[in-house]
Amino acid sequence: MIQSWLGRHGRRRRLVAAALAALSVISAYWATRPATVAPVLVATRDLAPGPIRPADFRPISLSHPPTGALRTTPTGQTLATPMRKGEPLTDVRLLTSFPLPPGLVATPVRIADAAAAALVSPGSRINLLAAQEGSSTAHYLASDITVIATPATKTDSALLVLATTPTQAADLAAAQSRGSPLSITIKPNQQ
Repeated sequence: MIQSWLGRHGRRRRLVAAALAALSVISAYWATRPATVAPVLVATRDLAPGPIRPADFRPISLSHPPTGALRTTPTGQTLATPMRKGEPLTDVRLLTSFPLPPGLVATPVRIADAAAAALVSPGSRINLLAAQEGSSTAHYLASDITVIATPATKTDSALLVLATTPTQAADLAAAQSRGSPLSITIKPNQQ
């Protein structure tokens, strides 16, 4: 009786041991399997928003590239946000990744206060104001406008590319042609 009990439990132990050995082999394979390596583009230096040049990026192989990583230089396109040296280029970094809804146009405008404009980034919502000529008052030109790019400039003013209606774009162009300095107010993020 004791031998039959040991025989039955001995078989169970061998089956459990065999199952654990198989699980160990499978786990070792998954842990040591070769990673998926893919060539992607990384920034050769810190980059500011603006036109992309071939010298801005170089290909490297990454074992786990980020989703949307680009493999060829998108020459002729515009970088919408800053990048750090060595950072992989992904599709959401390109200005074309900010599609405009029907009826809106991309409108570049100069903001008088570059420090204030530095507080916004693509996706920020702003209001635009223009000073009245010969007056100390200002009026709203456009409200609840989305920033789609913040290209770097070498002037005291800042350039913002905004998603506006054609009418708003015309009003902004008219204000700038009159020499009215444009200011912004920043809307809080809506969750």
